[in-house]
Amino acid sequence: MTKPLVDVDVMPALAFCLADELAPFSSRWHAHRKHQLLYSARGAMHLEVEQAQWLLPPQRAAWLRAGTLHRVRASQPVSLCTVYLEPKLVRAPPEGECRVFIIEPLAREMLLYSTRWGPERPPKEPVADSFFGTLAHLLPEWAMTAQDWRLPRARTPELRKAMAFTLEHLGESLLLEDVARAAGLSVRTLSRRFEEEAATTWRRFLHDARMLRAMELLAEEGARVTQTAYEVGFESLAAFTHAFHAFCGERPRDFRQRVARGAEPQVQGAAATRRRRAG
Repeated sequence: MTKPLVDVDVMPALAFCLADELAPFSSRWHAHRKHQLLYSARGAMHLEVEQAQWLLPPQRAAWLRAGTLHRVRASQPVSLCTVYLEPKLVRAPPEGECRVFIIEPLAREMLLYSTRWGPERPPKEPVADSFFGTLAHLLPEWAMTAQDWRLPRARTPELRKAMAFTLEHLGESLLLEDVARAAGLSVRTLSRRFEEEAATTWRRFLHDARMLRAMELLAEEGARVTQTAYEVGFESLAAFTHAFHAFCGERPRDFRQRVARGAEPQVQGAAATRRRRAG
């Protein structure tokens, strides 16, 4: 997907859904004049905005505020289901550029149902207008459950190199010294760059990146928990299971099975876990 499938910004309807089956792709940086609810019913997508990046496996969606510069990529086929909403339809736009949240059963069904009204639908269609109006009213409530499953983005070329090197070697026994060498910085300078630019440590960046990559791998068809653990740099299945549960509130095996059958996530357990980690 090197260019938009359709120019969604010129469509006259106030709200519609863009649905498609896509092969692995990488979009350019772009923005829309409408709010965007980005969702994949099958396959994981990687979303980037100016200050952060997220993984969007099935059961998670992103609300992008109108005008937000972003890009999306996927390393596996995805079933795209994106709703576009004219800003005036939404009574309470999201704070910041993007909100990523767990899709509950009602939200999932509404998103899937919205595919009947594509970009070229008539501008005035009472049933569609009523449906998207209801979705627009519910959206702020859904976004209140936003989860902080994201990675920061770099502002300088050196930190960008360090992050890219880290992401490319998640399955290896990485040392900060190796990353600093790849970025052309001293260990002390690199540590300071992570703290000042990304408000985190390299160790936390590595851990979260491994967890997000694990979620992406587990969302693939035929995924195996043990193989996933090794692919993201864990030598012990027990250590991986503990880390994964602490990160997203459920065991990797439960996550894999839930995504495979399209079941709803354990929202309360995950939220409670995240609160404990934040505290």
